Amino acid sequence: MYINADLIEFIEATPDTVITLADGRKMVVAEAPHEIVERSKMFRASVIAVTDQLRQESAPALSLLRSDEE
Repeated sequence: MYINADLIEFIEATPDTVITLADGRKMVVAEAPHEIVERSKMFRASVIAVTDQLRQESAPALSLLRSDEE
């Protein structure tokens, strides 16, 4: 199962790690809170890196060409 990191509202370290989502649902997971935070940071960093890469690889800007008939 995967959890959408954007929906995490709280992470609690009781004896177990409990993640509370924005809609109030609670999930008990095996990972420690610091692992969840680190994985979330790595995911966000990878999204930003891909976005920057796509910007650099994008096609050149389009320009308007006028016909001689105008």
